[in-house]
Amino acid sequence: MTTSTTPESSASAPLLDLQVLVVAVRRRRLWCAMALLGLVLGAAVAVLLPPPPTAVTKVLVAHQADQPNDPGTLIRTDVALLQTTRIAGMALRSLESPDKPEDFMQDYEGVGLTNNLLQINVTGDSDAEAVARAQALADAFVADHVRRIRQAANAEAKTLLEQRDRMRDELAQVNRAIGDGTPESGPQDSANTESLFARRAELTSRITDFGQRAAEAHSGTPRLVAGTQIVDAPHAVRHSLPGAAATNAAIGLVLGLVLGLSIATVGSVVADRPVLRREIAAHLGASVVAELPRLTAGRWQRRRVRTARARLSASLARTVRGSSEPVSLLELGCARSTGVIALDLAGELAAEGPVAVIDGLPGRQLADRRSKPGDPTVVSGESASAVPHEGLRLGVGSVAPGTAWTDLRYLGTRTVLVVRAGHGSAAWLHTVARQLADQHVPVIGVVLVDPDPRDRTDGTLWDGPNTALRGRSERTARQNGTGRLRTERLPSWAAAPSAAGPDSNQEAR
Repeated sequence: MTTSTTPESSASAPLLDLQVLVVAVRRRRLWCAMALLGLVLGAAVAVLLPPPPTAVTKVLVAHQADQPNDPGTLIRTDVALLQTTRIAGMALRSLESPDKPEDFMQDYEGVGLTNNLLQINVTGDSDAEAVARAQALADAFVADHVRRIRQAANAEAKTLLEQRDRMRDELAQVNRAIGDGTPESGPQDSANTESLFARRAELTSRITDFGQRAAEAHSGTPRLVAGTQIVDAPHAVRHSLPGAAATNAAIGLVLGLVLGLSIATVGSVVADRPVLRREIAAHLGASVVAELPRLTAGRWQRRRVRTARARLSASLARTVRGSSEPVSLLELGCARSTGVIALDLAGELAAEGPVAVIDGLPGRQLADRRSKPGDPTVVSGESASAVPHEGLRLGVGSVAPGTAWTDLRYLGTRTVLVVRAGHGSAAWLHTVARQLADQHVPVIGVVLVDPDPRDRTDGTLWDGPNTALRGRSERTARQNGTGRLRTERLPSWAAAPSAAGPDSNQEAR
């Protein structure tokens, strides 16, 4: 068991308690709702917004500069060329469609599967139209690619042939110079003749080389043209509605779950709402004496809830019988459960004498209900003065925001707090403990409603008189006749007004 929280222990507490965070996130059903919402929306999108009719085709593209180690630059260039108005316009002209190329470009896309394989995806109003568009687009791309290959080959061959022709003209001039030379000459003429013969041999070799290169430029074109072809005929893509719905639902479930967990985590950290027993006991300065599951539990839990209610009523009845002062039940976030506990407790005490339940809950939830034969007497807070003092009085009120703190003593000079786990913030729990202490209403225990089933922390405080039982210590000192009021020192969290809660002397209503 953990000991009570003191200023020293609270100062050494971690900034972020993972156990508290996990419990707070698990209790907040927001992430479940977000995951379910994502699941439903994903399935709804697949049903309400089915994908348009789509056709696909694959084109094998041959490049003149193909290299085994090409990183995909050439196929990316082909994909970019596919998304041009020239190819889109060629396809539309073959289809005799009045659409604009800019609009048609939004209905198809190209994907480079490998360095030489291009996949074209096209959408249309129907499967037949999508297939026709894919065929026209693939034909337009192949025709444009072949045209560019031939243009490049023709331009290269033309340049080589022009250089060959210039060298032929130069060779003719060299031949004329050699023919014009005389056989009788000196050493200088012999050297010139030898240089002319060398030049003629060089020109002849280069002319032959340029001719061969021009022939190769034309001879490589048919190979590239034949290698560029449609390898997968256009066909419509079949969509499975159950498969698409399952895929979208799974994606929506994951996204909703991640978003819900993120929001729940941030909200739990920002809200700072205690959930564990040890936290609630430490913030209120009183031990958790009993627990009660949610009253709206399922059928399989109703028996457990009835057993817990009976055990709680018996425990509180013993506490009320042993008290010489009136006892009240003050709720925080569980008005309905507190009313049920009060009626059960009054029924438990009815065997010893008349019991009057004073309803101080907001909206007079108990006083305005329909009473059945044998039910205890329930009066509103305004009629509490007319209740005879011979019987037992059990006050029921609230310490939620908006409470008139000075009225709580009229419900009972001692109280049991009924708190729903995870409802009040830490700052408000401090405010409740401080206001009750200022009103000299000691807290004899806390009943935790809807606790976390996996909470294994200890909600017992061992230094209770130093915190919420301060009021009883003051009365004890006053009854000892010391002649002056002796009070216990406030804890550090209750000594100074909290920045998040109202001032101790300020009435919240």
